[in-house]
Amino acid sequence: MDGRYHPLSENDRLICGVRAPVFHARLRRVTTALFIGISFIPLSILYLERQQSRPQFPSSNHHSAPNQLATFEACSINSFLSTGLPFLDSASPLPVSEFVTRRNNLAKALVSDGIDAFIVEPGYTFQYYANVSQPTWEVWEPEERPFLMIIQPSYSSTGEIQARTRFLIPSFEVRRAQLLNMPLEGKTQYIAWEEHWNPYLTLLESWDAEGEESKRKKPKVMVDDEMRDFIQRGLGENGFEVVGLGGEVENVKQVKTEREVGILRAVNTGTVEAVRAMRGCMYLGLREDEVKGVLDNTLRAGGLEPFFDIVLFDENAANPHGGTNGSKILEATTFVLIDVGAHLYGYSSDICRTFFPPQLPQHPHTPSQTTPHSSLSLKLDIWTLVLTAQSLALSHLHPSTPASLPDLAARNYLTSFGYGAEFTHRVGHGIGIKAHESPYLHQGNNVSVLRAGMVFTLEPGVYLEGRFGVRHEDVFLVREGGEAECLSGRRAGGAWDP
Repeated sequence: MDGRYHPLSENDRLICGVRAPVFHARLRRVTTALFIGISFIPLSILYLERQQSRPQFPSSNHHSAPNQLATFEACSINSFLSTGLPFLDSASPLPVSEFVTRRNNLAKALVSDGIDAFIVEPGYTFQYYANVSQPTWEVWEPEERPFLMIIQPSYSSTGEIQARTRFLIPSFEVRRAQLLNMPLEGKTQYIAWEEHWNPYLTLLESWDAEGEESKRKKPKVMVDDEMRDFIQRGLGENGFEVVGLGGEVENVKQVKTEREVGILRAVNTGTVEAVRAMRGCMYLGLREDEVKGVLDNTLRAGGLEPFFDIVLFDENAANPHGGTNGSKILEATTFVLIDVGAHLYGYSSDICRTFFPPQLPQHPHTPSQTTPHSSLSLKLDIWTLVLTAQSLALSHLHPSTPASLPDLAARNYLTSFGYGAEFTHRVGHGIGIKAHESPYLHQGNNVSVLRAGMVFTLEPGVYLEGRFGVRHEDVFLVREGGEAECLSGRRAGGAWDP
């Protein structure tokens, strides 16, 4: 996904009686499968060569044979593609109207919060309102010349609150900004500044507000947490009152539209299905980093672009986000923890599964009530406890609930079994364009209140140092008057059924 704007009319075009985005998604599945069937061996060998060229660590220099790894990758990809990728049907690029509505909602929130304007630089929030990410604008590095989007409330002839969107930009960059094809309606206003000017005074001098009271006072502007300090100080030192993100303005991005939900459902369900497809093809002797490489290519084969992938075996998973070198070898009784995220149309997945490889025969298990446990029995006990903790957190994912309650429900349950200290992080977070968004679900967050339309991860875990770690992570939509909806397909069914 290139993060660029994909123009669409309000009514999607039809191709062969199918909505265009769905048609192209299905066409992509077929062509991808044909391509993979022809070329998976060179791709897998290239991956292995990349891995072998990496600096090696003394813990293990074992690698799979090229043909064995190629077979694993082909099996994983073909298994994933054989599902038909139906999850893609819920997603399509966002039309211009979606961005217009977002900015108008922001304008109404600004009025509600008593703020004159919202100012952002390229980043996740800029992407949310105008489809321009930081890498899209600054392909080299974040630079010192401010390029800012200013959104102010204005009033139509009927008194309706609408967004007025302008851009403060270096004069020599105006044409490049126009080429971004941002989802804007009407003529776009650029406030251009020369290199020897003060850009913040240039903005202040061009400031025009509606209403006599607004014209007399110092402009009060809100910035988000991505705004760099030197820009905030530049605004504050040149006639603006600067406040941080909060209130109704922060809530605008937190509550997802049905189109956003469709993309989040597609990318999270697809990521889970890729893990399941890959698991069925695993063989003993694989390294963690080899599993990671094959899973990444499997996701790409389905049109998803991975942006992080954590693969940890047994004791390496006792550190929730890893940090080891990826060289641990898969054995039959290894507990595999995979935490992975991918992008689709700019939106993120973030899911985690813990499971045994297919080589370990599945057998019935009754949670132990006494100690000591066998190693296998303990793994299964913890797996079940963590899943129950996730269920208890889910039971508190309702509108008007404080953001602390889902965490406390999971934490209290694990504590009752003696594993409270081994649950070392919050239970979840908001998710959207950014993988980690507010509100954050932790035991101290009694300020944020859940609303219908918010989307969260729920990811309790237990981490036993030197032994193993277990985490279950799914993505859920808060619904009005009912249980939250799982946007990652279905939850894990067992240690052999992730």
